[in-house]
Amino acid sequence: MHIGFYTNAYSPTISGVVRSVGSFRKALSELGHNVFIFSPQTDDYEDDEPFIFRYPSLDFPQFPDLPFVIPISSSIDHILPSLKMDVIHSHHPVLLGQTAAHNSAKYNLPLVFTFHSRYWEYSRYAGSFGQDFIKDQIDNILCDYLQKCHHIITPSDSLRQILLYEYGFKEQITTIPTGVDVNLFENLNRPAERQKRKWGDDIVLISAGRLAIEKNWDTLIEAAAIVMKKNPKVRLVLLGDGSERNKLRKIAKTLGISERVEMPGGVDLDKVGNYLVAADIFCFASIAETQGLVTLEAMAAGLPVAAVDGSGTRDVLEDGVQGFMTVNDAVALGQGIENLVSDQELRSKMGLAARVRAREFDIVNQARELLDVYSQAQESARQGKLIRCYR
Repeated sequence: MHIGFYTNAYSPTISGVVRSVGSFRKALSELGHNVFIFSPQTDDYEDDEPFIFRYPSLDFPQFPDLPFVIPISSSIDHILPSLKMDVIHSHHPVLLGQTAAHNSAKYNLPLVFTFHSRYWEYSRYAGSFGQDFIKDQIDNILCDYLQKCHHIITPSDSLRQILLYEYGFKEQITTIPTGVDVNLFENLNRPAERQKRKWGDDIVLISAGRLAIEKNWDTLIEAAAIVMKKNPKVRLVLLGDGSERNKLRKIAKTLGISERVEMPGGVDLDKVGNYLVAADIFCFASIAETQGLVTLEAMAAGLPVAAVDGSGTRDVLEDGVQGFMTVNDAVALGQGIENLVSDQELRSKMGLAARVRAREFDIVNQARELLDVYSQAQESARQGKLIRCYR
């Protein structure tokens, strides 16, 4: 099968969407399929993968890791017919997502869309003034776009339930989480990775993601501070970068833990595992996840988890089995972390359970499910059956 992935973000950008796109592309290729990537051009970066087609883009200092794609390219338009695509898979509803929808209609190809983000959450950037208006506009854009599609993929059942019961979509929706390759984590050398980072015998809490307001980092840092007051050998490592970086540094300083908080910045996706296997406990406070992918990767690395109970996270983590889920409160999350910090035997037991759970999300099996969805989308396209929004 020839598959076209349209995404507003790809290497060298670091994000959950990029991780998902890259993982599925690799797995589909291993299964014998061709995946073409359509994404923005980025300065000073040369692709080392085949079949990457880049659209022009503009860089904005405010968003250094997210180039603004200009979805117009005569050279790509010229080459499209020769690719003989069987299905188009869009990963965003705007910009290249609109290009995907246009090409789906032009070439009579099925259009599949993965609902990677809780887009309505971005309305909070508007502040209290105009937030409801912005949310309504986002909802209208989403409904309009999804009704151009033949199938929707949600990375978690939590998000699928939202689409079913709040947005009124009735069918042609399938949950397919982004999988992980557990073997990649098992082949890493934990002692060597710890020594490289000079962590000694500290108990290392680690988390990862964009340093953005919707990720609830304040709660995590406050929870870590509570634990550190009882356990001076605990340190916190935050992988990622974003607009909240300076604010989070100030919070850590105010709480008196800045010397125990490491922020290495954006880490290449193929190096995240090296950090995870060297740590002791994965901590997560976000309540706005579509899938707990980074949590799942930490579990594949054998880490027990202490996390705030939220969508996405609860789809991969079983409370009391691979770790603890708490209410969205720094004291409660701190207690969950403390339970693991103070009991090495419990950490080992839950870490082993986490690795077993992660194996249920093997990336190749997830790719096979994706192929089944493509077949369903092809049938829907033959019948002229598009998604309908009853909102």
